[in-house]
Amino acid sequence: MSAVPYRLVVGLEVHVQLATNTKLFCSCSTKFGAPPNTQVCPVCLAQPGALPVLNARAVELAIRTGLALNCRIDPVTKWDRKNYFYPDLPKGYQISQFDRPICGEGYLQFPDPDSPGDLLTVRLIRAHLEEDAGKSLHDESSGTADSRIDLNRAGTPLLEIVSYPDISSPAAAKAYLTDLRLLLIYLGVSDCNMQEGSLRADANVNLHIPQADGQTVATPIVELKNLNSFRAVERAVAYEAQRQYDHWQRTGQTIHDAPKQTRGWDDNAGVTKAQREKEESADYRYFPDPDLVPLKVTADMLAQQRQLMGELPAAARTRLQNQFGLKAYDADVIVSQGRPVVQYYDALVGGGADARRASSWLQQDVLRTLKEHSWSIEQFPISSQRLGELLQAIDQGNLDNARARNVFQYLLEHDVSISQAIEALGIKQIDSSQLTDLCQLLLQENPQVVVQFREGNTKALGYLVGAAKKKDPNVDPKQVRELCEKLIQAM
Repeated sequence: MSAVPYRLVVGLEVHVQLATNTKLFCSCSTKFGAPPNTQVCPVCLAQPGALPVLNARAVELAIRTGLALNCRIDPVTKWDRKNYFYPDLPKGYQISQFDRPICGEGYLQFPDPDSPGDLLTVRLIRAHLEEDAGKSLHDESSGTADSRIDLNRAGTPLLEIVSYPDISSPAAAKAYLTDLRLLLIYLGVSDCNMQEGSLRADANVNLHIPQADGQTVATPIVELKNLNSFRAVERAVAYEAQRQYDHWQRTGQTIHDAPKQTRGWDDNAGVTKAQREKEESADYRYFPDPDLVPLKVTADMLAQQRQLMGELPAAARTRLQNQFGLKAYDADVIVSQGRPVVQYYDALVGGGADARRASSWLQQDVLRTLKEHSWSIEQFPISSQRLGELLQAIDQGNLDNARARNVFQYLLEHDVSISQAIEALGIKQIDSSQLTDLCQLLLQENPQVVVQFREGNTKALGYLVGAAKKKDPNVDPKQVRELCEKLIQAM
């Protein structure tokens, strides 16, 4: 049963900057961080006579994304002018797609954050190509209120992915974006760097509130703009839901009483603020762009992009569970790190390492090390083959986990083989007679532990394990514990 007296209804519009070297309709660079207005040309500036030329790479990436999102790809797509005035859009219109987008309806399935093991499905209305606007810079700190325009971003290719309002919780909105971002990175269609604006989201939010007579009223729809982090999306949706409910309780205002509104999210204050009434499609006065011919999407184009998709996150999660017996949580952790980490794990197991031990070491030791050093898996100094050999040494009883971690640490700092690392660390095998002699000596030296163990305090053996490690760091703690227990029972 819902903890709130309403049903939250959320649809998301996600703008993804495609991983092209040049803009959507000209050859200007899309590289981030260049000095203002150094990556512009007559097309970006809307100079008279400048004509757009479509970037084929952007079309390829859009098709690949649409296929991965189970979208319908129509054989013909066309370009339209979306008319409105923004100071950072010199043409006075944006080249976009209206009635024939490159990707039609589709859907995305992703893990349900509120029900582990289950999947949520969000339907997609469309995914269309469009050019980005420039950036307005407002110098509010100096008190001069200067505003400047940087058009480096004007014309950057965006894919706008629009969902149906199928999301019903702030956590689900965050999970949808998280999984969508992971999918896009797997596909190689965007770096999805939210700090650089490569992935931006707007959320359309309203409430459906049940009434005593069995009817349901809906609150006015609010569009939350430019949410630039997953945390911001979750917090903004949660805040806006409560704000709309409080407003409805005070005014009784429904969707029929007020137009759609645009509100901005103030992340520092943790509130949404009214900006303007939302325009409808008629306000943009769309019409076909006369400078661009419709594009035919052929079967060969689809086949080529389908071949380049590779294994997607959902399929990788399922495979790791079915092929290697991993738990859903463990498979999700590995897959969420990206395709190169999955490939590293596959190589570990393919080289002979036990699948579950490899999963454990990858999550605990490898990922922790990557985070500590801000490395990617490609920068990790221990190859999958070498780590696989280390894990096999544990499986074969040649190393315990503690000593193996000493070897792991040594390998991080030295480019040597497993045997060379073992030799450098002075790790030696202890035979059973040596271990028996050591345990008998410990029991003689610590009679109080024997008494405590016989009284039911099994944790007392931990003292003997520690003492054994001090006398010989090569002993296996598990073997010491088991042998001491056996010797006490035989006394």
